[in-house]
This record gives sequence, C-alpha cells and structure tokens, in this order.
Amino acid sequence: MNNQIKNITYKSSNTYETLNSLTKDTKRVWIVFHGIGFLSRFFLKYFNELPEKENYIIAPQAPSKYYLNGEYKHVGASWLTKENTEQEKTNLFNYLDAVLANEDIPKSCELIMFGFSQGVSIAMRYLTHSKLQCNKLVLYAGGIPTELTKNDFDYLNDTEIISILGNSDEYLTPERLIEEKNKLVKLFGDNVRYINFNGGHEVKKEIINNLVK
Repeated sequence: MNNQIKNITYKSSNTYETLNSLTKDTKRVWIVFHGIGFLSRFFLKYFNELPEKENYIIAPQAPSKYYLNGEYKHVGASWLTKENTEQEKTNLFNYLDAVLANEDIPKSCELIMFGFSQGVSIAMRYLTHSKLQCNKLVLYAGGIPTELTKNDFDYLNDTEIISILGNSDEYLTPERLIEEKNKLVKLFGDNVRYINFNGGHEVKKEIINNLVK
C-alpha cells in the first residue's frame, strides 16, 4: 500500500482583533504577532497602556488552535509547525493580505511591525512576502528564520530594527544568543537597536510603552 498526499483548495475564514479606533488623530498603527499559546485578544492587553488616540493596534490570530496543558479549559494557538510549512506559509500570507486590505491603513500613519516569540518569524516572513514598508520592526524574544537573507530586507532602508531580549530567557541558551545575534548582524548589519531587560520569556508593558516615547 502506498500513501499519497493530495492537495485541495477551499475557502476559509479567520478572526483578528483590534484595539482603539483608527481615526484622523491616529499617529501609529501596530501590527502585532503573538507568541505560541496566545490568542490575539489576550495579547492585546500588553498594548492597552499606549495613548489611545494616537495608537491603533491590529492583532492577527494564529490559525491553529489547541487546548493548553491538556486540561481542555484554556485555548492557545500556533502559527506554523514543521509540517507542510511552505503550504501553511502561503495560507498565512493570504490571510494577512486580507487583514491589511480590510484595514486600509493610511500612509500618513507610522507603521510598527511587532513580533513576540513565534510571532517574530511570522512578522519577518510576511515582510519578505509583502514588501510592506514599516517604520519600526520590533523583534521581541524570538528566533529568526534561517532561510531569510539580507536581500529580503534591502527595501527597508529607513526602518528602525529593534531587538528585545530578557537576560534570563529560558529559551535562549548562550549558544542560541550568539546564533541569533549573528543572524541579526547578517541581515541588518549595524542598523539594530538592542534592548535588554531583567526577566525571562515575557512581554513587558513598560518596554512597549517606551518604544513610542
């Protein structure tokens, strides 16, 4: 018996959540990608201390949902796995294209791409797909996909690249820290601002708030 893998195409839908309102007073639009185990609505709480009138936050939702801790109570989600990665990336890009088309972000607004943990790889991969111009790219405690090259980001000439890490992040061994730093230098050279804080694999509201001061 020989197994065969077959593909089909079908329509699907997914949610995303926003915080605050997009108005003439909006100065900044954030597109924020949560980490594994989050839902978008809970991830938005880390951005609720930003000035409401000036900041509009868009939180896409990772499509693969599952019960956390095997208790069938709390639900989390994941963006990608090593299974059918290329196909799943295409599905994700189509979803994110639809989110941006639905929001129609004014060009007058500063655009901030923000990824936490697994969301870092999604933010970076989506930029290589969309060639979306952004003012800031915030890479918070996540790994950089190995397939990305400097040429993928050559179009981001005026983008501020910000790397944020906790000094006791349980997922970053000394060897991994060196590896990720080398990836950053390879992609962006000296055009990276490094922010380190006392803490582990966690999101700090005060750091997010300071990004726009």
